[in-house]
Amino acid sequence: MAYKYISTVLINVVTKITTHPKSKEMMNMKFTNILAIFLICVVIAAMPASAGTKYISGNPEMSVAISGSNEFDPGDDTTITITVQNTGTKEFKIVQSDIVDRDDVPDTAKLVEVSLEANKAPITVKTDPQMIGDIAAGSSDSASFKIKVDKYASPGKYPLNVTLKYKYLFSAEQTGTDTIKYNYRTVEKPLSVDINIKSDVQIEVSNVSADSMNVGTEGYITMDVTNVGHETGENTVLKLSGATGSAVVPTDASVFIGKFAPGETKTVTFKASVSDEGEAKNYPVLVSAEYKDSDGDQKTSDSETVGIDVGGKVDFEIISDPAQLRPGQKGEITIVYKNTGATTAYNAQARISAVDPFTSNDDTAYLGDMEPGQTAKAVFEVSVDSDATIKTYGIDTEIRYRDALDNSIISDSMKAQIGIAKVSGMAIFTNPIVITIVIFVIIGAGYFVWSRRKK
Repeated sequence: MAYKYISTVLINVVTKITTHPKSKEMMNMKFTNILAIFLICVVIAAMPASAGTKYISGNPEMSVAISGSNEFDPGDDTTITITVQNTGTKEFKIVQSDIVDRDDVPDTAKLVEVSLEANKAPITVKTDPQMIGDIAAGSSDSASFKIKVDKYASPGKYPLNVTLKYKYLFSAEQTGTDTIKYNYRTVEKPLSVDINIKSDVQIEVSNVSADSMNVGTEGYITMDVTNVGHETGENTVLKLSGATGSAVVPTDASVFIGKFAPGETKTVTFKASVSDEGEAKNYPVLVSAEYKDSDGDQKTSDSETVGIDVGGKVDFEIISDPAQLRPGQKGEITIVYKNTGATTAYNAQARISAVDPFTSNDDTAYLGDMEPGQTAKAVFEVSVDSDATIKTYGIDTEIRYRDALDNSIISDSMKAQIGIAKVSGMAIFTNPIVITIVIFVIIGAGYFVWSRRKK
């Protein structure tokens, strides 16, 4: 067919040359030019016509595996990545000039969807099936799934179900030289991957009690801690830590318990303080265990959140009536304090801050231990300036005490009322200064009378 085409081309060329008006000049063309045209035509004829390809066998071969480590701890909240690989091959193909090329090949997995199921493994799969697209033969792709391992999962190997859904080119029917009908086959292929759940220490907290845990003070927190996991912890340290927003602040927060076997219970006591800004309510704290596992690796258990009952702060109020003094008077004032808080104040001492128009050389009084609801009386000696304004004054007073752990604490400031009254006609004779003057006048008068009589 190609040679027939070349002959036709040459005949047309010769015909045009001989019939051309300047055929003589053209006949004088160099023979080499004619030969060159001929050779070009031969080369073009020798080139094969464009051929199409079709494959008569081959299909996807799909497999799955976990990318990275397949070991997990109980309680892990993590991501597992599944790698999907296509190892399909093309066995036979036909190359022919009348074949139209196919858009797809039979060993390509198209529109691959991956789903992961827990099967009987102690995990929860949080991610829906993932669409990862086409995977050609010799290629791979991956899908990620979020999983949560059960906190109390037993150690061991567990299979997870992986299902692949895809389609591939099963056959192609060519009609004529320009039409193809594609036939695809849909596949749902069940596969599996294995995960290993390791043993670890898991703690459970019970019998939590608080001693002297009051707002603004320091106290003790006692609890039972049980190893409900499957690992024996070596060199185990139980730790107490504060939770976000909690007023409870651990101050002695580590207890060494050594070997901690599965099912074993330890009773431990921590020391903690309560912020001054706290309230009387239940506050959370976190408890965890640090240990070495059977491989000698340092690990930390999941934290357990427990509630601590906190009592109200130690508070006081003044329940006595206002003291009464007069300008220029030096006298005693009595203040009665009451512990209105929820815990005992130990070795309590009351103090006043005397300011103008008062002065005092005796501004501290010992109250002793004051239990909730108990009262105590303090007596102070106070002098009043002679030019003091007649009105009721408030002087600052506070109580310094110690909590159950012997920490020194100062109460909020309180106001003790002292009324300054006018000096009445009779009251002037009760003034110590006036009385002293009167006595000296009487003594002087008596001495004068006695001297006159003697003379």
